[in-house]
Amino acid sequence: MGHTVKDAGPFSNDSVDLSDFVYPAALAVGKQQYDRGIFIDGVGYVSALIANRIYGVDAVVCQDPFCAKLARQHNNSNVLCLGGKIIGPAIAEEIVKTWMTTEPLTQEKYLRRIKKGQAITERHLKKLDEI
Repeated sequence: MGHTVKDAGPFSNDSVDLSDFVYPAALAVGKQQYDRGIFIDGVGYVSALIANRIYGVDAVVCQDPFCAKLARQHNNSNVLCLGGKIIGPAIAEEIVKTWMTTEPLTQEKYLRRIKKGQAITERHLKKLDEI
């Protein structure tokens, strides 16, 4: 799709601890070194849990293109988490395509909701330059 991609691993089929890979990749998104991240694990949820602990990251789990569209339109998510054990490559490709090409909605109600989520982040997460 014309994007620059950095594969952060792992580069084998060996069992790994997701935090060893998701944390540095999510941190790079939080620091705005990358605009977005796409993480693939067994079902997607552990990657999202880890990523959402980083200031500036809004990670979502999507299992179909409809959810991917809403995750961008309504929430302006910047990390997509996919479950490699529950979706196949064809649907994963459609989810990624939809998520990458959908822009956030700009109506007041969506902006208000996003701001409320950002306010929660401000109250409970440290900014990366404060760590």
